[in-house]
Amino acid sequence: MGKAIFWLSIFIGGLVITRILARKAAQHAAGVHFATQRTATNSLKTAEQMVRCEHCGLHLPRSEATITENQVWCSQEHARLGAKQQQRV
Repeated sequence: MGKAIFWLSIFIGGLVITRILARKAAQHAAGVHFATQRTATNSLKTAEQMVRCEHCGLHLPRSEATITENQVWCSQEHARLGAKQQQRV
């Protein structure tokens, strides 16, 4: 029984070491290391200018806004409706 447990633990240990080495080889082949993977992900996140809809006041990224005649709208519907008149309190 003792020999079976010994050989079983040797076999499982070999599988674990093989898996670790295969993972490191795959990362090296892809050219991505753990330390550079975090910085690569962070460098992809870039700040985008936020703009405000002239009708409802919603703030949204400039790339998602509808811009006509230097006015910003959150949708085509609000561009059609035009700027909302502000009510005095």
